[in-house]
Amino acid sequence: MLGNIWIKKSLSLLSAFAVLVVYSSIAVAAPKDVRAAITVTGQVTVNGQAAVSNATVVSGSVITTGADSSAVISLSDNGRVELMGDTSITLNYTDNSIIAMLSSGSVRISNKSGISSTVTTKRATVVGDSVQANLFLVDVGCGDDAKCSQTYVETTTGLVTMNSGSESKQVAAGMDATSGSPSQTGCKPCLRPGSAPPVRLAGIPFWPLLLLAGGAAVGAIIFTKQERDPDIPVIVVSPTQ
Repeated sequence: MLGNIWIKKSLSLLSAFAVLVVYSSIAVAAPKDVRAAITVTGQVTVNGQAAVSNATVVSGSVITTGADSSAVISLSDNGRVELMGDTSITLNYTDNSIIAMLSSGSVRISNKSGISSTVTTKRATVVGDSVQANLFLVDVGCGDDAKCSQTYVETTTGLVTMNSGSESKQVAAGMDATSGSPSQTGCKPCLRPGSAPPVRLAGIPFWPLLLLAGGAAVGAIIFTKQERDPDIPVIVVSPTQ
């Protein structure tokens, strides 16, 4: 009798232990609770509705920013997605990935090590190296016109790869790369801040002309004052010195 009781108790303990192990395994394998919280500046919409800061953005949402506006989506500890002005993306995320489809404007992606990050445009696919943390910017330049658009990538930290057709470029930290050429007939100029060439007048750079004009104006003022006040000494600089 006592032997049967101990056998039953042992079987009950073993069963309880087995159930505990199974539930522990499920808990470990379960995906993390990734919460995407948005912070907005200016005019921002999520799925066509006006967005407010600290609201939750579900995976698959379309986020759009207006002119002079921005949005930052924080993905728990996985990273963040920053939209500049006049930008539209479709954002998908899981417990180990960040995927943005960029339709217009520019987006900056930050992901920690172990989290894959991808930005797709009409011209290219930009993939971050999931082995390390990355911080990179993707800009579609001239917009969504397939003929005129281009994809610009600038890496601040880590390593990304830009794939366009059969071409693949690795863009390391401190480097940038461009896919596509909008310099075709009918395409508008596509220049990022600081990339514009100097303005020229009749083939001469504008800034030297502006300096010469300023010098001439100062000289005219001095000459006029000297005519009004003949006691002011005139300094002559010899061209040979």
